[in-house]
Amino acid sequence: MKQMPVFGWLGLSLLFLISAPLAASADSGLPYSFSFSDPSVWAALLLFIVLALLGIALLMRQKIRKIRAASRPGASEAQRVRPEAWLQRFTREQLQELIALKKKKGSMSCLLVLLAGALLAPAGLSAQNVTGSSSLLSETGVMITILLLALPVLLGLVLLYVKMQRVLRQFRNKQRLKDADRLAAYLKDLPEESLEQLLEKHGPEPGPLPEETLLSGAGPAEDRRGLLQINDPGGLPIVAAKKRAQKRPDIDPALSRLVLWYLGCSVFWLLFGTSVGEYIGIKFIAPDADHVSWLSFGRLRPVHTNAVFWGWASLAMLGLGYYVVPRVSNVKLYSLKTGWYALWLINASVVSGTLFLMAGVNNGGGEYREYIWPVMALFALGLILTLWNFYQTIAHRTTREIYIANWYIVASVIFAITIVLVAYIPIWQNGLGETIIQGYYMHQGVGMWFMLFTLGIVYYFLPQQLNQPIYSYSLGILAFWTQILFYTLIGTHHFVFSAIPWWLQTVAIVGSAGMAIPVIAGTTNFLMTFKGAWSKVNSSYTLPFFLVGIIFYFTGSLQGTAEAFRTTNLIWHFTDFTVAHSHMTMYGIICFFLWAAIYAIVPRLTGKEPPQISVGIHFWLALIGLLFYIIPLMYGSTLRGVAWLNGVPFIETVKGMAPYWVWRAVGGSLMWGSHLVFAYNMYRMYVPGNALPDVRDAALSRLRDEAAAS
Repeated sequence: MKQMPVFGWLGLSLLFLISAPLAASADSGLPYSFSFSDPSVWAALLLFIVLALLGIALLMRQKIRKIRAASRPGASEAQRVRPEAWLQRFTREQLQELIALKKKKGSMSCLLVLLAGALLAPAGLSAQNVTGSSSLLSETGVMITILLLALPVLLGLVLLYVKMQRVLRQFRNKQRLKDADRLAAYLKDLPEESLEQLLEKHGPEPGPLPEETLLSGAGPAEDRRGLLQINDPGGLPIVAAKKRAQKRPDIDPALSRLVLWYLGCSVFWLLFGTSVGEYIGIKFIAPDADHVSWLSFGRLRPVHTNAVFWGWASLAMLGLGYYVVPRVSNVKLYSLKTGWYALWLINASVVSGTLFLMAGVNNGGGEYREYIWPVMALFALGLILTLWNFYQTIAHRTTREIYIANWYIVASVIFAITIVLVAYIPIWQNGLGETIIQGYYMHQGVGMWFMLFTLGIVYYFLPQQLNQPIYSYSLGILAFWTQILFYTLIGTHHFVFSAIPWWLQTVAIVGSAGMAIPVIAGTTNFLMTFKGAWSKVNSSYTLPFFLVGIIFYFTGSLQGTAEAFRTTNLIWHFTDFTVAHSHMTMYGIICFFLWAAIYAIVPRLTGKEPPQISVGIHFWLALIGLLFYIIPLMYGSTLRGVAWLNGVPFIETVKGMAPYWVWRAVGGSLMWGSHLVFAYNMYRMYVPGNALPDVRDAALSRLRDEAAAS
């Protein structure tokens, strides 16, 4: 029976260390008194490091057992797959190539000599219990000293574990290459008639549809036409096996490099921005965690939002756009050099904007508009270069029509440039004009930049992953134009009951209600595209991300419509309900769609798949964390708004939100943990040398080289 991984126990321990004192503070209704000057904080950190040391030691013990078992004489021979079994797994194309090689007259040269793997020197670790008086361990200096001593030990164990992983991988590669040599020798001596008979079992070339009874009946299962890819389970699986990315035609390596750089930079900003968000989320229930000005909540909060908006989401969207636009236009990207310029400009904008915000230099305006104008000018210049690049690529297309994905993508870039100019040109930003422009900028940034661009990505990648066309092109066009019509009107619904003219507030409410049209049309289009292909969700690690994004697209968008009405606005406005709504949309919709597209495209660009179990961990941590985040906030904020209407003092409602902020911190921690797993998956897809060689391909390569040499 499979046991919980060591990292799972470490995660539960960390969650306990975080939630236990927070839950205690929630019971008292007061913020948790957390400070780095408190010895209990250092004791908790030391306890976690001790648990980490224990966990890594157990992992190394498991690895050592695997290495010993694999290197034991006779053990690898017993576990090795026989050449006859490998031959049964050959595909039609591999058999045809093998028969062609057999027909060539050549001589067999000696086999390649394998390089010896790196030797791992045995290392012994001993632990000694250090006991001391309680008064001594309660001293902050003593705890810090122990912590500083434990950190190098922890780092050393991590490096040792990585080394052991590398040695084990090298050993496995060596065994697979030995299997390939044995298979090549077996195939060399195999009569050509045996290969012809095996090829006949596959039947003729498979057509578009098999015969009605080909894969049915009461006899034993036999796939003569190669329609099924059957894998030996090899024991009880922890997770269901997922389908791997299909091979696609070769993509321009220069374009692949550009796209991968965009996505890689976006992952960095995701980790940075959400790490800042994790810290300020904890400060909600531990406001005395630090007393450093550049780590104050007022400075870090815009650092968090702007980093994930303009760094993570924007760069990820643009990277995917640089793949989609030339792909559906059936032409090369117009200018790769311009794409690189845009990448560096946007990164420079986010880096400089982050430094300015932490130094206290900001625009002094509204939400998401904290970058000063020179910083945002760099971002706008990057968008202008991108728009020109996309436009020229589409103008040189070889297809007659412009696919709907390019409609959404190009329109979103145009709107992004427009809203940045409107927000930063100071002509009309006096008095109420400042408030109206802020509402326009804030909502158009979300709806006409992030949402519109991401929907364009979905219109390409969702049909691709389902291997069937989009359900209705007309519904897509309807959703496109109605979103442009209604979404551009709704900015001032954030300022209901303000000094803004009543008629303008009413227009925003009507526009919010009208948003039901594109949302329902888009959701229907996406869900109906799944028609006849729902069974593919179980065997895919990208489609669940798409499905969750579609669900949140419908619920989150209609929740925004519900919030716009004056009755509900009176309850939910100025509460954390708005925070929950923004995370439901920007995280539940944008992030899940981006993750789905990234998992769909990166394996095709690099040829490396992410570990399927860690993709599942990423998915469930992100989804559960998001639900832990938004549901308590929405519930508590509703109670808080009703309490205000009933005349409850403000400070009492602040105390009443304490337990819901605990859940916010827990959910945010799970979401942040999912980003670490996502970064690890990206690392596995980016870094070469992780995948084990395919024995069949390696054996054919051996025979191909021998035939060429002869």
